[in-house]
Amino acid sequence: MIFGLFRKKNQNQAIINRQYAALTDAARIPFFYSDLDVPDTVMGRFEMLSIVMILFFRRTARSGSSGQELAQEIVDAFFQDIDHSIRELGIGDQSVPKRMKKLAGMFYGRLEAYAAALEAGDGEALAAALKRNIYPKAEDAPAMRGVADWMIEAEAALAAISEDEISRGQAILPQPVSHP
Repeated sequence: MIFGLFRKKNQNQAIINRQYAALTDAARIPFFYSDLDVPDTVMGRFEMLSIVMILFFRRTARSGSSGQELAQEIVDAFFQDIDHSIRELGIGDQSVPKRMKKLAGMFYGRLEAYAAALEAGDGEALAAALKRNIYPKAEDAPAMRGVADWMIEAEAALAAISEDEISRGQAILPQPVSHP
């Protein structure tokens, strides 16, 4: 009887690992960095991973409790990954909690800003929020409309994914493409 509990935990971990890998792979698509003006830097990669996590989080918010539990585990994995990355960059143990708190605040602030624009179907407002977050100090920053358009397409694609696919950790985001 008790061994069944361990098997369930291992199945859940496999689902979490599979889904998290798919999401991180989506955030690392070179096209974002080469053609859609996301800087290929530590913070640029944080921004893209945050965007992908936000899209997944928004999709699973409309799921049943198992989808929401999966989303929470994915977000937990995301923050564990960030913690590990900060430590790999050589940030001292004393500074990690402060940096994690700041990054978590950034993530949840982006969630609110992007959600408001996505809910309103306002691509311009989404592009403006992306520009503000991805290029906080650059006055001549790119417009970020390509990423905004991809986010709108990706959200629609995620909405079409069945609950079964979500529960099995098989949500895949669409590839970004250039628009004429």
